[in-house]
Amino acid sequence: MTSVVAWLHEFERLYIAAGLPPIRLHDLRHIAATLMLAAGIDMKIVQETLGHSALAVTSDTYTTVLPQIARAAAEAVVAIVPRRAPTKTAGHPTGTQEINSTGGVSADSPVKNETPQVDRGLSAV
Repeated sequence: MTSVVAWLHEFERLYIAAGLPPIRLHDLRHIAATLMLAAGIDMKIVQETLGHSALAVTSDTYTTVLPQIARAAAEAVVAIVPRRAPTKTAGHPTGTQEINSTGGVSADSPVKNETPQVDRGLSAV
């Protein structure tokens, strides 16, 4: 026990000498796990690194810390959802209407003054 206390005092001396605010060793563990997840490290690897007995412990503890993890998961799902091909338009060199960055039909498109219908993949099948 004495060696642990001595080590903790040495740790305290080091962070004070470095000009850092008071921090516990457990806080460093939490920071390390949070940074690993923010860097995209798989949750299973983080669990094994921390020595948690179950993936649920790691997941329950850290997924609330990084809401961007949930957002990234949702965006990954959206990215694999198939989209309907653009509508064919007679007379256009590629056979499709050109949609500009504002969502309108481009000036050189044969179809003018019409609002393009964009399928967001949410319509009933």
